[in-house]
Amino acid sequence: MTKLNPRWLYALWLIVIGGFAVLHALNLRADFPNHTPWIFDFAKYTDEGWYGNAAVRAHLFGSWYIRGDFNPAPAVPVWPFLEWLLFFITGVSIQAARGLSVAFFFANLVLSYLLLRARGPRWTALLALTLVVTSPFLYCFSRLAILEPMLIALTLGAFNIAVRLPGFRRPVVWSIWIGLLFTLMMLTKTTAVFIAPALGWVMILPLWGDLKKILRCTVAGAVTFAVTFGGWMGLVASKGLMPDYRYLFFINKYPKPPEFYWPLLSLWWSFHGGLWIDRILVPLAGVLILIAVAAVIGWSSPWARRVLLDPVFGASLLACAGYIAFMTYQNHPQPRYFAFVAFFCFFLVSIGAEALLGADDSLRPGFSLRWIGGAAVVLAAATAASNGAWTLSYALHPEYTFLTASDELTSYIDQHPNGNRLLVSISGDEITMMTHLPTLCDDFGTPTSDMPDLVAKLAHYKPGWWATWNDIDPGTLEDLHTQYSLEQVASFHALDNSDRDVLVLFKLDPLPEGQVRSPGDENLQVPLPGDKILIPIQ
Repeated sequence: MTKLNPRWLYALWLIVIGGFAVLHALNLRADFPNHTPWIFDFAKYTDEGWYGNAAVRAHLFGSWYIRGDFNPAPAVPVWPFLEWLLFFITGVSIQAARGLSVAFFFANLVLSYLLLRARGPRWTALLALTLVVTSPFLYCFSRLAILEPMLIALTLGAFNIAVRLPGFRRPVVWSIWIGLLFTLMMLTKTTAVFIAPALGWVMILPLWGDLKKILRCTVAGAVTFAVTFGGWMGLVASKGLMPDYRYLFFINKYPKPPEFYWPLLSLWWSFHGGLWIDRILVPLAGVLILIAVAAVIGWSSPWARRVLLDPVFGASLLACAGYIAFMTYQNHPQPRYFAFVAFFCFFLVSIGAEALLGADDSLRPGFSLRWIGGAAVVLAAATAASNGAWTLSYALHPEYTFLTASDELTSYIDQHPNGNRLLVSISGDEITMMTHLPTLCDDFGTPTSDMPDLVAKLAHYKPGWWATWNDIDPGTLEDLHTQYSLEQVASFHALDNSDRDVLVLFKLDPLPEGQVRSPGDENLQVPLPGDKILIPIQ
């Protein structure tokens, strides 16, 4: 009987991985898949536009900055800078922005393989990649033009350098590159600060035993980060952009429960949120970690010590723990945040299963830990097959409701002129990226001395239109009513959340003779004479 060549098996395996990877790059104009378990994540309505608005504005309107509006670029400049460069080639479009995100996803696959191959066999790396490319969770979020895919790429790049430091002729020079990458991580998403322990672990552990080299490398990396990040902060301060920098933290500060033990409640919420990634693979990763810890504590198992002291395994564990700590501190976990956790969770499954397959300990005579390792591999493979079918279903059934709604909304505005073509909307930046319609955000905006709130922003920019999802916030209605009557003129069905599946367009009619109402004089949170409002106010 002819023995099957392992090279052919690996080749077929790579073809499967490559095929699922390519699915991520298809139909980039399509909506975030509808009716997913992550239906309520608002990134699909807003974040792509928000974090790329500097690049979009610079190309379409000549300036990246709109005073009094949401300008996150001073705090997270790397992503909009890359989009700005890309748009010179592609023009401003949602598919170009998402294509950049998918390009980082492809880079993450290569970097993941290189990282796992630096410490283990090929099949371990390929198993991890299989779990990544077949994940419906990562399929959905890696196709959004959000910050997580690039943060993952920069983190994996830093890990790849760190784990190879002992083999470099000039490890201090390479540590400088790690410091630069960490600066880019912090300027991509400020939550990267919670990844610092993982980066420290993967830098120091491979150099363990050489104290002098550890000190030189860590100092080189830390000083490089301090100088480069400090340089950026100095530039932000010198340009008067610190209010915009601080505002990003202000809007991401969420209320905490009144109980003194709220961190425990928040930790459970954040920890349990890991099930958004996968209801089988995440618990499996936890079981494998517990087995390794129990093996060390219970019978000082050499294989368990090896896996727990594996730089990549430990860094992956600390990366997951760090991001969960961020969500615990914030008390507001969201599915998109777990896109970062997902990669490293899948690494833990692959490395943990590999370690068990190599274990020589027995739980009882005739039952080796290798049986558990084999069962973990089988379970992971079965999950990947099931997830692959799920992902394939999403890829084969693209929908374009939000894109269509944005096009129709813009077309309506162009066909029914109402003074200023400017639209105010929570999803405004997203609509601008799709249709090039000029917009402002009605919910966020850095307060200035002459533009402290939405009322002042409306008075300054004098928009002609406003759009909301499904219902009207009373506070926003009050702000609009100070200067406008509202006329509901059109609605467009889009996406799948029952709270946000109808985009409603209002014409803003200025009050007669430039009148300005005062909220203290009358209740402006209810429909007034001159209004035409057909949706709930709540």
